[in-house]
Amino acid sequence: MSDPRVAGVGLTHFGKHPERTGRAMFAEAGLAALDDAGIDPDDVEALFYGNFMGELAEHQGHQAPLMAEAVGLDVPATRYESACASSGAAIRDAVFRLRSGEADVVLVGGSERMTNIGTAAATDALSIAADDLYEIRAGMTFPGAYALMARAYFEEYGGSTEDLAEIAVKNHEHALPNEYAQMQQAITAEDALDAPTIADPLGLYDSCPITDGATAAVLVSEEYAADHDLDTSVAVTGTGQGGDKMALHDRQYFARTPATEDAADEAYDDAGIGPDSVDFLEVHDCFTIAEVLALEGLGLYEPGEAIGAASRGETTREGDLPVNLSGGLKAKGHPVGATGVAQLISITKLLEERHPRAEDVEGATTALAHNAGGTVASATVHVLQEVEQ
Repeated sequence: MSDPRVAGVGLTHFGKHPERTGRAMFAEAGLAALDDAGIDPDDVEALFYGNFMGELAEHQGHQAPLMAEAVGLDVPATRYESACASSGAAIRDAVFRLRSGEADVVLVGGSERMTNIGTAAATDALSIAADDLYEIRAGMTFPGAYALMARAYFEEYGGSTEDLAEIAVKNHEHALPNEYAQMQQAITAEDALDAPTIADPLGLYDSCPITDGATAAVLVSEEYAADHDLDTSVAVTGTGQGGDKMALHDRQYFARTPATEDAADEAYDDAGIGPDSVDFLEVHDCFTIAEVLALEGLGLYEPGEAIGAASRGETTREGDLPVNLSGGLKAKGHPVGATGVAQLISITKLLEERHPRAEDVEGATTALAHNAGGTVASATVHVLQEVEQ
């Protein structure tokens, strides 16, 4: 069994594109990935595609074959829906397909169109990743849910809105040179603290934007890469997935994410590494508190310690463990079904030294991608490593 290699990547600009259809965005990303890989599209054997709210935003289900057609592929195509972790789950199954030897070339990606239906409708559509019977009908939305998690964290471990503000400042600064990012603007801690409250204690700058966009990556077997003399220096060496109860009130923890813990343990074991091997990572920071929970769930910080990591400079691009050099969901944007593959793309480009922040991780060989669904009822973790050709 060999580890799948990343042969090519492509994505659209993340932002407000209400006039563009999901299929148009995915065609752009998919064709860019195939061009980047430099392979014959006829060699692609399957499409693994993430999308969350296509039925609500575009009145379009059964999207996977539609997206294959948009890219010009006549292959079996499967849509993955795991809320915000949709394309993270797609990556995982693509890895298994390649490892099993059932395929040598697959396209994995995702897209989401959200701004065309407006903020209120998009917020309502996103809420269906929570428990309809016991959360949505009571008025729960995700800003409110993560606000509850933030309050629980502060009560159990300490921390403050000032600590959360520093996470927002960091991720906005990281996104500045990212031409694909939705928010290429610097902010100060004062900006974040003075911004309108969304759900106390979370403010406007603690929250990721509503985003349109698409991503795609060509994954190939090691044998195919060698046979076709492809430049594939990045491999997916570990994959893991975890789950938790859907509704917050049914969980054992508010201030921990067992789904992330389980996914990380599986991915580390699969790759044969531990948390100490990680040089940098992309985590699911839909809200600033989510970055804190992710870092602790991934075993990179003990419970209660990650809240001050950005304030201490540890997770900035100058720190020992750079987090979300793309800008994260917070500033890069969060086109839900595309986010997991967006993380893979950022890491691949950083390891290949063709990312605007590559100099900040010079010499790095190992990175993590953490993708979460809902209030982390679902989570995937992937280990990507620089490998010999």
